[in-house]
Amino acid sequence: MQMLLNNRYQVIRTLGSGGFGETFLAEDTQMPSSRRCVIKQLRPIQNNPQIYQLVQERFQREAAILEDLGGFTDQIPTLYAYFQLEGQFYLVQEWIEGDTLTAKVQQQGLFSESSVREIWVKLLPVLEFVHSKRIVHRDIKPDNIIVRHRDGKPVLIDFGAVRESMGTVFNSQGNPTSSIVIGTPGYMPSEQAAGRPVYSSDLYSLGLTAIYLLTGKQPQELETDSRTGEIIWHRYALSVSPTLAEVIDRAIAYHPRDRFASAREIQEALQLGSVTVPPTVAYQYPPVAAAPPPAIPQNTIAVSPGTSPPPAHPPSGQKGIFLGSLIVGGLIGGAIIVGFALNRPPQPIVQSINSSSEPSPIRNTPEDITPPVNSQTSTNSAPSTSETISPEIPASTQPAAARPSPAQAVQNYYTNINQGQYQAAWNQLSPSLQDNQRLHPNGYLSYLDWWGGKVESVDVTQINVVQANTETATVDAKFQYFMKNGRQVPGAVRFSLLWDAENSRWVVSAVK
Repeated sequence: MQMLLNNRYQVIRTLGSGGFGETFLAEDTQMPSSRRCVIKQLRPIQNNPQIYQLVQERFQREAAILEDLGGFTDQIPTLYAYFQLEGQFYLVQEWIEGDTLTAKVQQQGLFSESSVREIWVKLLPVLEFVHSKRIVHRDIKPDNIIVRHRDGKPVLIDFGAVRESMGTVFNSQGNPTSSIVIGTPGYMPSEQAAGRPVYSSDLYSLGLTAIYLLTGKQPQELETDSRTGEIIWHRYALSVSPTLAEVIDRAIAYHPRDRFASAREIQEALQLGSVTVPPTVAYQYPPVAAAPPPAIPQNTIAVSPGTSPPPAHPPSGQKGIFLGSLIVGGLIGGAIIVGFALNRPPQPIVQSINSSSEPSPIRNTPEDITPPVNSQTSTNSAPSTSETISPEIPASTQPAAARPSPAQAVQNYYTNINQGQYQAAWNQLSPSLQDNQRLHPNGYLSYLDWWGGKVESVDVTQINVVQANTETATVDAKFQYFMKNGRQVPGAVRFSLLWDAENSRWVVSAVK
C-alpha cells in the first residue's frame, strides 16, 4: 500500500476498519529509526460545518487526555501526534508489539489462576490512575489488553474517547450530544449500555475478561440468573480458588452498588485474600461451584468422585482387542497426552503438590499459527469522561509469578483438550515429540485425526508426580477413553517433562 499521510507517515498496511474510520500500521519517515506507529483515522458521522467545529474541539481535548495517560505509564500507548487532513482526524500512537489476551488464549489455551492474578496486579494500578483522571475506559475486553513481547506487561489500549466525539450530533433542542453507545456487548454492564457508565463499569468488564481467560467462554456463552441478573460461571472453572472466585463475583455484580468501588479495592482484596460482600447482594452461587474439593494427599491429582457422572456410552466389549488395534494402527499418538471429557462440563480436579503454586500461560507463538491482529486495530470503541470521583493512585506490590507444578501443567493440557483447543495442546509437546514419525507420521494432521476424529472424550482418573526438580519431571496419568464408536478403553501414560525457561512452562518431551 503506497500512502503517505501528512507528508510523514508511510502506511505499511491496513490493520482494521470500522464505522468511524480505519487503522493503519505506518513508519515515521521523519524519525531516524523510521519507528513504526499506529495511525487511527477518524471521521465524523455527520458532514455538518457546525458539528465539525464542535468535533474538532472535542478531538483536541481528548487527544490531550490520551497524551497525559500515555505519559504516565508504559502500559498505555504513547500519543506521538495528531492532525487533521481533508475533513478527517488522525491519531498517531505507539505500536505495541505483543499479543492480545484473546490471541494468547487461542494460541496457548486457558490461563492459570496465578497468571490471571498477575495480569490484574499489573493492570489495576493503571486502571486506578485512569479513573483518577475522571476517565471511564468503557471497552475493556481481551482484545484491548496486549501482553507486550519484550517484558510481558499487559498494556491497556483503545482509549478512543475521540471516537465518541465523532458521534456528536445536535438533539431536537439544538444541544450537542453523542449519538453512540461505546462498549462491547457482553463485556459492558447494563448501566453502560444505557449510556450511564461509572468506574465500576470498567471493573465489571475486567471481571468478564478474567472469566474468559479462565474458562475460554465469551460472556454470551454464560448463563445468568433470571432473578438477579448475576452471571453463572463457576462450573467452568472448578479449580479456581474461593478467594479469586469471590473477587470476580463482586466485580461482575449486576448492580454497581454491589461491586468494588475502585480498582484499589480489588488490589486489596487480592492481597488480603478476603472479600467483603455488601449486604445488598441477594444471590449466592451453589456451594458446588464455590471451590474444588479438599486436596488428595500423596502427590496426586484425582477426579473427585460423585461430582459429575460420566456420559452414557454403550458397553465397551473386547477392550483388549480394540486397544491392541489402536497401537498397531499408529493411533498411540493419541495417548501422548489425554484430555478431559469433550463437549461436557469438566469434573473438578484437586492437587496437593506445591499447593501454593499456580501455572503460568504459555508464552510461545508457534510458527504455524498466525495470531489475530494486534487490537490496536480497533476503531469502534472509546472511553467516557462523565465521572468525577478522583481516587489516589495506589501503591501496588506485585508478587512474582508462581512457577507451575508439573502436575498442574498436565492438568492445563487436559483442559485445552477439553475445550477442543487441539492446536494449543499440540504446542505443549516438544518439537522432537511433534516430529516423532512413529507417533505422528503426518505431524499435526495425525494428532488431529486422533483427537478430533476418533476420540469422543477422555476421563482422567488420576495424575501422579513420580519425580520433579527444577529442570525435569515425570508424571503418571490414568484415564478412560470413550471412543466415537461407543467403545471404552482404559489407559495409562508416563510423561517426561522438561522445563522451558524461555517461555516459563513445562513441555512434554517423551511418553511411555
